[in-house]
Amino acid sequence: MTGAIVGIAVLLVLLMLGVPMVAALLSAVALLLYLSGQWGMSLPQTMVAGLSGYTLLSLPLFVFAGTLMNSGGIAARLFAFARALVGWTRGGLAQVNVLTSVFFGGMIGSSAADLAGSGSVLIPAMKRDGYSGAFSAGVSASSSGIGPLIPPSSPAILYSAVTGTSLSALFLAGLIPGLLLGLVFMATITWLAHRHGYPAFGHFSPREIGRTGLAALLAFGMPGLIVGGLVAGAFTPSEAGAFGVVYAAFLSFAVYRTLNLKGLYQATVAAVQMTGELLGIVALSVALGSALSAAHVPQAFAGLIDVLTIGDSPFMRLLAMMIIAIIAGMFIDPLIPVLVPILLPSLQLFGVDLIHFGVLMVMAVVIGQITPPVAMSLIITARIAKVDQWQVFRANMPFFIITLLFTLVLMAVPALSTWLPMHMRN
Repeated sequence: MTGAIVGIAVLLVLLMLGVPMVAALLSAVALLLYLSGQWGMSLPQTMVAGLSGYTLLSLPLFVFAGTLMNSGGIAARLFAFARALVGWTRGGLAQVNVLTSVFFGGMIGSSAADLAGSGSVLIPAMKRDGYSGAFSAGVSASSSGIGPLIPPSSPAILYSAVTGTSLSALFLAGLIPGLLLGLVFMATITWLAHRHGYPAFGHFSPREIGRTGLAALLAFGMPGLIVGGLVAGAFTPSEAGAFGVVYAAFLSFAVYRTLNLKGLYQATVAAVQMTGELLGIVALSVALGSALSAAHVPQAFAGLIDVLTIGDSPFMRLLAMMIIAIIAGMFIDPLIPVLVPILLPSLQLFGVDLIHFGVLMVMAVVIGQITPPVAMSLIITARIAKVDQWQVFRANMPFFIITLLFTLVLMAVPALSTWLPMHMRN
């Protein structure tokens, strides 16, 4: 157990010092295996075994589809449609920011990709329209958290690979919470707009809604066909990812004609880099989970959860797990492949619904991305807005509080996550 504590401490220290995740994980796992006397061929064997899951085949395909959609100019069409729909309301550009994230989440399912595709457009536009740089960055950072909930979702793919949970069920489970979170953010912006006098952006025009909606119509076909194909059993997850790549390439090259060979090369390089990093982290995370299991850490976590739980309430036990996940998410990015292998034995022991908990883990990832010290979404948006990260965190506080409260609601009402997959599969 002492070796496990040392290994986890080394991992946290390296991450806080800014060491890349892959290097930090490799150092921690190697130290753990050395202290436990298991050093040798166990590390490469465990890493290879961690990458043998069939679901992981879909990860590079969905990532590649996302980079193609990003490079193919899809963001501009989604932005124009969102502006026509809600730009005429008070706080119009902030509302457009959230709605664009809802649309973009259905294309890519990654916060970083959402920010790269829409944040670089929306944050400068909001600043030009009179919003402060900190508020513009805060809205973008929080709204980008909608993307990982709405299918296809990169965190859901990682969670499925680690736990063996049905990926199509996880995709469906995140759909209603993702749409609800978008509505809650838009209601918050409406309240802030009336309080601070934020302006509208343009005028209501049914003709403009029709024109921009028609221009973006084919882009909306991607999430619809992927999720529909998975639910109907027409696609396996990897086949759905392959379809997404072909569909994104067809739109970008043949229909919109916004992607050339240079853009294709750049999108491919970006997808390879992101995939390599994610799969390396997954492999090392599985090895970390195996080493920690050998050191009886899951049993210690189960004991800690019992200590944090007041009474024998399933909700309080779930709350204890989420407190651990949210605290870990403040330091670890990505969270799911590192923490879930440690928590999985406790989840199975306490009979926690893995689909419901998968959505909650995605929410823990979202909260971690807007909570210092790591807070990747805050860092990215602060750089785009050219303001200090802590200014963005303060400006983002209303959305941060709303996100925490929304997570509590999801915990208390599992049906928000489980109803759709349960009925669609039946």
